[in-house]
Amino acid sequence: MGVQIAPSILSADFARLAQAAESVQAADWLHVDVMDNHFVPNLTLGLPVVESLLAATDLPIDCHLMIEDPDRWAPAYAEAGAGSVTFHVEAAHAPVRLARELRALGTRAGMALKPATPVDPYADLLGELDMLLVMTVEPGFGGQKFLDLCLPKIRRARELAGGRGLDLWLQVDGGVSAETIERCADAGADVFVAGSAVFGAEDPDRAVTHLRALAAEASKPVG
Repeated sequence: MGVQIAPSILSADFARLAQAAESVQAADWLHVDVMDNHFVPNLTLGLPVVESLLAATDLPIDCHLMIEDPDRWAPAYAEAGAGSVTFHVEAAHAPVRLARELRALGTRAGMALKPATPVDPYADLLGELDMLLVMTVEPGFGGQKFLDLCLPKIRRARELAGGRGLDLWLQVDGGVSAETIERCADAGADVFVAGSAVFGAEDPDRAVTHLRALAAEASKPVG
């Protein structure tokens, strides 16, 4: 599908989430960060809010579950109608089984890696996934500075997927902005989560379009 932009409502006004979704109609996804104050030191949104957003927007919902025991809780987000559900491999007890369950429920299965989690140990799992999320900040809070040290992992993930002939979406989340998105795209990412760079802009929809153009240009083969 080429470059995709998923604005993160973590950076939106929580009192006006429906309006926030309406303001980014140029987006490909609406990214929802679910945090439980256990896996990460923050508490955000849960299933009821996701269900409300699904009823309030035509944008597909991309749920990023930063929670303990996703094996137990993740399927409910797929059953609610989320188009993509991503769990953290550091929290999952049986990631392959969970990915298969999510796919069986009709959603895209994603797996996330914290900045310090290497991708190579999970190379054989990639074929069970629709998307791999490489975190480019420590999960838990929005507005953090992009970690350039994650760029080699993005490149390695793209190499591993390409070497296996996989049509794997490679998502980045954390500090994505007009200043960093080109580096991510050049490294091989094609799905970009952007929070404050979108919802902190005067025109969020225009910000989405601008980010997509930057990433698309950086993704073009040289020559």
